[in-house]
Amino acid sequence: MNQIINEDSASALKNLESDSIDLTVTSPPYDNLRDYKGFVFDVTTIIQELFRVTKNGGVVVWIVGDATINGCETGSSFRQALKFMEIGFKLHDTMIYEKNTSSFPAKRTGTRYTQIFEYMFVFCKGKIKTANLICDKPNKWAGHTNWGKNTQRSKSGELQKTDDIKPVPDFSPRNNIWHYNVGKGFNSSDKESHQHPAIFPEKLAEDHILSWSNEGDLVLDPFAGSGTTCKMAKKNGRNYIGIDISEEYCRLAESILENY
Repeated sequence: MNQIINEDSASALKNLESDSIDLTVTSPPYDNLRDYKGFVFDVTTIIQELFRVTKNGGVVVWIVGDATINGCETGSSFRQALKFMEIGFKLHDTMIYEKNTSSFPAKRTGTRYTQIFEYMFVFCKGKIKTANLICDKPNKWAGHTNWGKNTQRSKSGELQKTDDIKPVPDFSPRNNIWHYNVGKGFNSSDKESHQHPAIFPEKLAEDHILSWSNEGDLVLDPFAGSGTTCKMAKKNGRNYIGIDISEEYCRLAESILENY
């Protein structure tokens, strides 16, 4: 625990104990959007190993998008999601990671709208065991009970006055489309992180860690990159394991984690 492993994920995962991981938060390199040091990945084996090492009730958050090649989106994200389900995971939620901007905004003379989101597939192994939903959506009618008399139906079906009606809370669970500002100065509080070409916002990693794990749990990232998931796990009292095939990125992640 609490280390970065420099190895191919398909191999390194085989060395982890079965049913040992509470939560995985990761974003694999997908399609040809980034040249990941020339490395390629056996995604099917990695998904199989994730199922083996995930505890019953544990969660895998798989953050992925699709490239557009020859005018057609690849659909890799959907094929990977179906592979997770084929291997035995349940698709608990299809969430959206919405960015505030894009590197390639649509042109007025173009044929497609600006692409500003990625999928966050939330898979669970069996019945989900931990869900600490983030309640930060303000309620317009906070404090209200209803807009008339406080009544409820009795067993006979008649309306009866009652004082047992809870007021609308100040905040409710957020929706499953999460918005983050991206780019240098927003994705990470550590400037060194941007030496990696494709980091996701540290707040995104933190929000999933807070949602699907508890303090003391073990969080995995099999595509650790600059160590964003591991860093936010450490900051929030979780244990972590990071795996990355690039020695350069492993050193980068370790240097960042030393600050926390």
